[in-house]
Amino acid sequence: MTRAIGTALDAKAIDGRVAGVNGPTYDRSQISTGIVHFGVGGFHRAHQAMYIDRLLERGGAREWGICGVGVLPADRRMRDVLAAQDGLYTLSEIEPDGTWNTRVIGSIVEYLYAPDDPEAVLDKLVDAATRIVSLTITEGGYNFSETTGAFDAANPAIRADLAPDAVPATVFGLITEALARRRAQGIAPFTVMSCDNIEGNGRVARATFGAFARLRDPELGDWVEREVRFPNSMVDRITPVTPPQATAEIARRYGLDDRWPVVTEPFTQWVLEDSFSLGRPDLDEVGVQLVTDVAPYELMKLRLLNASHQALAYLGYLSGYRLVHEAAQDPNFRRFLLRYMDREATPTLHPMPGVDLNRYKHTLIERFSNPAIGDTIARLCAESSDRIPKWLLPVIRQQLATGGEIDCAAAIVASWARYAEGIDEQGEPIEILDRLRDRLTPLARRQREDPTVFLSDRAVFGDLIDQPRFVRAYVAALRSLHAHGAQATVAEFAHSEGQRQ
Repeated sequence: MTRAIGTALDAKAIDGRVAGVNGPTYDRSQISTGIVHFGVGGFHRAHQAMYIDRLLERGGAREWGICGVGVLPADRRMRDVLAAQDGLYTLSEIEPDGTWNTRVIGSIVEYLYAPDDPEAVLDKLVDAATRIVSLTITEGGYNFSETTGAFDAANPAIRADLAPDAVPATVFGLITEALARRRAQGIAPFTVMSCDNIEGNGRVARATFGAFARLRDPELGDWVEREVRFPNSMVDRITPVTPPQATAEIARRYGLDDRWPVVTEPFTQWVLEDSFSLGRPDLDEVGVQLVTDVAPYELMKLRLLNASHQALAYLGYLSGYRLVHEAAQDPNFRRFLLRYMDREATPTLHPMPGVDLNRYKHTLIERFSNPAIGDTIARLCAESSDRIPKWLLPVIRQQLATGGEIDCAAAIVASWARYAEGIDEQGEPIEILDRLRDRLTPLARRQREDPTVFLSDRAVFGDLIDQPRFVRAYVAALRSLHAHGAQATVAEFAHSEGQRQ
């Protein structure tokens, strides 16, 4: 990361109120820890930590400061940066016109690196003041099998944590040991709050942590299942990896030397199931939607935002675009996305109190079009075999069942199949990042002669190859991609009216 000369970002610098950037006006020495968070990265610092900072700035939430915890070797750098900066960092929201709105965030008041001192982490978790343990550990961090969905008890790290008298090293080992100690000491269990981008993230957390606890002690597993709350949540804020030039830009604009700044978009959303055993911060005061059922909101995000990202991904790459905003600013792509969202995805959604759906869809287009974020098409193209079945195929199945339109969704699947051939429209190789690459790419390279062969992988597509209406739409789109290319195909769909098949 490019470095530049500036005042070192720490508590002393903020006490001096560096010109041009807002920082905490609350007394951080008076903040106690109520939340322990595993997985302090860019998204957590742009999202949950930002919301807590907002609450603290309003004069409340003094008992809800955050203690970050790292468990992986890669977390050493976060430990070192936050230690040097007294837990402070800059969060810059970049507007589409390039305007920077920057604030120093002060809600992370402690950071512990578990390999340094696992007992210190356990002491913090067992402390009765800790009432919420939150997670951004990525989908892979929940340790469930991609094929069966069951908890992977054969994982060597999990087996090591389950050994008698083991010093816990994983998130599962640390949290479960802490819950066991709280139970033994008569301290009520904390709430485990997943903030990961997983459908039913609370349900997944309950299943995986419950499975680990049951492997360790069946009675403890039953207690976790019965007593520990695992609220579901839907989180949304596009937060790319911090660009190399961000540190220099912060120094140039504000005279601060931040070793690991965060840049993000202005939009943020958090829909949270209001299910907490030991209380929670007043998050509704700072824009969090507290609801009894997160599922409708989650479905909206998966089928509108995430599936639209897949539409931009393969069609955008094949059209020659390499940055998301480049494709999203193309008028034909915008028309295509709105047609998919309006005619195909929206009919599959459920009522969502407090959401203007039309405004949400147009806001998505504007978010995708923000050049300041610098999100890459390649990121959206990665791990397609995990994403397409979760985000797009359910739309197709539901629309098939009700007689609704499927043309755009079928074209998105066809664009993935074309991309999976591994050669672009200029004859250049495409680097395919997908766990099923070795299985799917050979199929894709046979599809000019056998246009449905890609769909023959039933582990990915189920019975869609047996659905004539879908197959017709898919084959028509695939043939257009081969004959005319992605740009022309998108343009045809963008200006087409009604169903094609």
